[in-house]
Amino acid sequence: MSRDRSLDIAVTGLAARFPGATDLAEWWSALVAGRVLTRRHTRGELLDAGMPRSLLDDPDFVPVHGHLDDADRFENTLFRVSPREAEMMDPQHRLMLEVAWGALEDAGCRPGDTSVTGVFASASSSGYLRAMVAGGGLDPLTLEDALHGTEPDFMASLLSYKLGLTGPAVAVQTACSSSLVAVHLAVQALLNGDCDQALVVGAGIAHPQGGHLHVPGGIHSAAGACRPFDESADGVVAGSGVACVVLRRLDDALADGPEPYGVVLGTAINNDGASKAGYYAPSVDGQEAVIRAALAAADVDGGSLGYLEAHATGTRVGDPIEWTAASAALGGTGAGPGTIAVGALKANTGHLDNAAGVASLIKALLVVKEGVVPPVAGFTRLNPLLETEDSPLYVPAEAREWRGPLPRRAGISSFGVGGTNAHVVIEQAPPVRAAETGGEEESGRLFLLSAADPEALARSARRLGTHLRREEPALADAAFTLAAARAELPVRLAVAGRTGAEIAERLASGEGVVRDEVTTGGLPAPALFLFPGQGSQYPGMARPFAEALPGFEDALRDCLGAFDPVTAGVVRRALLDESFPAAELEATELAQPALFAVEYAASVALRALGVTPAAVAGHSLGEITAACVAGALDLADAARLLTVRGRAMADCPPGAMLAVGCDEASLRTLLAESGPELELAAHNAPESCVVAGTEDAVEAFRTRLGDGVPTKRLRTSHAFHSALVEPALAPLSAALAGITLRRPVLPFAANTTGELVPAGARITADRFVAQARGTVRFAEAMETLARRFPGAVAVEIGPGRVLSALAVAAGLTPVALSPARTARPGEEVLTALGTLWAKGLPLAPTALSGPGRRVHLPGYAFAGPRWTAPEALPREAAPPGAAGRTQDTASVNGPLPDVPPAEEATAAEDPATVLAGLWADLLGHTGLSADADFFDLGGDSLATTHLARRIKVRLGVSVSLRDLLIGRTLGRQTEIVLGLLDRPVVRS
Repeated sequence: MSRDRSLDIAVTGLAARFPGATDLAEWWSALVAGRVLTRRHTRGELLDAGMPRSLLDDPDFVPVHGHLDDADRFENTLFRVSPREAEMMDPQHRLMLEVAWGALEDAGCRPGDTSVTGVFASASSSGYLRAMVAGGGLDPLTLEDALHGTEPDFMASLLSYKLGLTGPAVAVQTACSSSLVAVHLAVQALLNGDCDQALVVGAGIAHPQGGHLHVPGGIHSAAGACRPFDESADGVVAGSGVACVVLRRLDDALADGPEPYGVVLGTAINNDGASKAGYYAPSVDGQEAVIRAALAAADVDGGSLGYLEAHATGTRVGDPIEWTAASAALGGTGAGPGTIAVGALKANTGHLDNAAGVASLIKALLVVKEGVVPPVAGFTRLNPLLETEDSPLYVPAEAREWRGPLPRRAGISSFGVGGTNAHVVIEQAPPVRAAETGGEEESGRLFLLSAADPEALARSARRLGTHLRREEPALADAAFTLAAARAELPVRLAVAGRTGAEIAERLASGEGVVRDEVTTGGLPAPALFLFPGQGSQYPGMARPFAEALPGFEDALRDCLGAFDPVTAGVVRRALLDESFPAAELEATELAQPALFAVEYAASVALRALGVTPAAVAGHSLGEITAACVAGALDLADAARLLTVRGRAMADCPPGAMLAVGCDEASLRTLLAESGPELELAAHNAPESCVVAGTEDAVEAFRTRLGDGVPTKRLRTSHAFHSALVEPALAPLSAALAGITLRRPVLPFAANTTGELVPAGARITADRFVAQARGTVRFAEAMETLARRFPGAVAVEIGPGRVLSALAVAAGLTPVALSPARTARPGEEVLTALGTLWAKGLPLAPTALSGPGRRVHLPGYAFAGPRWTAPEALPREAAPPGAAGRTQDTASVNGPLPDVPPAEEATAAEDPATVLAGLWADLLGHTGLSADADFFDLGGDSLATTHLARRIKVRLGVSVSLRDLLIGRTLGRQTEIVLGLLDRPVVRS
């Protein structure tokens, strides 16, 4: 049978929270082992969970439940949910956000990506809203917020809003079959072109969790165990869980997604209608019809299936009906007797209600992916009411390897109370192309991680390290996935390495790991580019940049093209060949163009990655690079100037330079006693200067200082910035006469004064002549930059790290994009780039990671604070007598009571204090500063409406929504309110 593969839908991402397991790998192991994941609760546990004492005293209460641990935890800050909103949000909605986030990450999709992603979501009625109402935790103005955070109608749109998804957002409610019906609707939306990707999520979390009341003849088990298709089956046990899958058209998924977990071949839904014993009764005809319809949609016959994940409630009535319907549908389409294994997830986890359909789909996907059929947990002997003669179904009592036809195919059934039936046919995924890179990388790869807080980042790093040790994915693919499929959050980590095991070891030890935090809500810190001068060069100094800095090789080629061919050829060898003679590179006529080329090319590459400097500065020769980068010189003119400058300096008399660790005033006193042969060449920092002169004079001065003053000879052939270079000034001036100097587009610091040359300033040739002879005022330049650009990141670009130390002395934050002469200098460049990203500079993560293919990696490690249903919320706007009053469930959906007339504010009430209190009531934050931002703290337009109403009640003034939306901060809103009250605004 030839199928149309263009209609196939890939499952690219999975995420779930299930009873008895911390992750899907542990859950799958439990299923294969046949473990029952429900548990029996103690009375004390149930009382602590809020279970009514009267229910626990009922002799028919069965304290068994598929308990979901940590269902009350939620990472509210990640989703910009205020503490007050988190309290009022149903745990199902909270965990749906986290699980959906995780599924998108697993699918290789960054939350908020531009692809059109639809949301098809379903949640049970958990009782959380009833608990808030019964506890008196809602007033009229918070009731509307609570409805939005608890009612199933709003959950799909909430997911789309919080995750930035722009496709259709559809809430699906068909009882137990809801989430598998949602899969069908999502598949249709993909095939119809309504979206490019679909998120299907189902949630079923009871509130409180704990057990059920057994009613004779009802569906709940008296024994507290769900045993589908077993002779001892007496009903179902409830469980709690949240499950999510991400779907894409197969062709799209194979082109750029991670390896699919499986492929959806066909889906179908229907309803039993009235042709059954009663509303709650299942129907053989309806169930058989939906399976046949799904097989027809998949264009396969029942004989090609080897597994069926059944709805399987474990009741005496439901199991035989489902068995009969499935046997007729599959056997009637080609399946032989005893060829299709039956699975029943409820035997492990209990009935997950609205999450059951997607949970069953995830289990079936793992079956066809792994080729292992788990047993039906607790199964001992087949129910004698099942018609087994000629049935294609059999119940496995133990795990076994796949025995069915290939490719591995499975069906999943889900049937809702009332008769809405759904069936899905899936197949194992086709193989994807092998990774093009992996294993050892010449210069390593950069791994980037981020989270909303340091604890979450540490958890995520541990999970990633464990995965890298166990799975060993291709390094390039893992690095690319972290860059392409993870949100850029404020708390960040970067680490470079050559293998997954090495990355894992560094994550565990912290060695080589960069950690930093981006200030939320602020602009990126300004970047300053610093270019070192002569003396830092070494053979092969461009190799690390070529290995690790994207775009560097192209920029270097363009730069060398500006030099004459002979110079360019020698410079290229010096930059890229580590065996190039170091003595030759000491020659000024080669050192100067070589340093310029590597600095200029690296700065071009860094700017191409997204970092635009606010200003630039260079030390001595580095000022030529700075001027070129700032736009005062074009590349060709800079190359011509450097060629002349280097040759002219080389023709000067030889000399020496000495770094001296003391302040300028003290040094000048010492120089005055040493004669005119020595000069102050550079003032680098408050306690760092350089003197220059003849060899004999410098050596005599060093001997005279002895051990009392720190000194260090510099690797130079000439006494730069002294009288000994004056013969070079005439050739330099002549060369500048033929160069057009431009007005810079970036400010740059002047060596001779330390002042900032502003963008647009007129540049004269005298500047560069004076710069070659005069004292380098780098300390003053750093002080100027620190004063003009507070909080700036000073990026040293080129070999060596001297300027980074000088930047620290001025109070700047340095990052050395300067490879040290180590065994792995390329990794040092990667780490520096990762440091810039971790500090929040606008670097594109995928450019830093390099190319690769998306793969499945652990995602965000959620473990947020615990939240409980509020028992009492503030009632400034509540009607008189509302405090402590309870409401029944009928009033929950009724109209909001009118807000009472405003009470006149007393003179003693400070409006600023009142407003801060209203913020605290609405958002749950206290101790707020004047610059606190209402929306950064989780506020939204609805909360702003409540704020306006409460201001009117408490202070008697009407503030427009527009003013509150524009004046986002507490300080600005206070000014607005004081202005309306005609009171003076006091600023500290």
